[in-house]
Amino acid sequence: MTTVVIAFHSGYGHTRRVAEALAEGVGQAQGARACLLPVEEIDDEGWRALKEADAIVFGSPTYMGGPSAPFKAFADASSKIWMTLGWKDKVAGGFTCSGQMSGDKLATLQAFAILAGQHGMIWVGTGQPPPSEPGDPDAVNRLGSWLGLMAQADNVPPEESPPDGDLESARAYGCRLAGFASRLHG
Repeated sequence: MTTVVIAFHSGYGHTRRVAEALAEGVGQAQGARACLLPVEEIDDEGWRALKEADAIVFGSPTYMGGPSAPFKAFADASSKIWMTLGWKDKVAGGFTCSGQMSGDKLATLQAFAILAGQHGMIWVGTGQPPPSEPGDPDAVNRLGSWLGLMAQADNVPPEESPPDGDLESARAYGCRLAGFASRLHG
């Protein structure tokens, strides 16, 4: 069984909703399962799950042009693992959500990719072209991101936003990541 751990922080629930959709996508891949790991609650069991994972997906809202403070604290705490190359050759990916269409989400994804690179992980992008007519909230990859998944949420309860296109993008990305992990570690 291929295991994908989704290590994320969600401030208001919107990023969690994206993480859950990503987990659904992982579950669509044959022989794969997802484990949701809120990084602000990480304990010894969570660190063990990360150690045993075939893939780790980093997720955070974009706050002030980068990952949230709870995610950054998790990233900094991973330095003990970095010293032993404990995540080397694991598949990695990342996702972020913010209130604006851009919201400097690329900077957050770049921070995740650098974190993965420092750990010797193998980064997987979305592999999903943007829609021919941008702006449709139901379109897959409506924000046109290649490095990782970008979602946008309005200032409403998480049950109402992000839109369906962003959640479907998350499902597709989760399935892609699980497939890569399965091929690499299966």
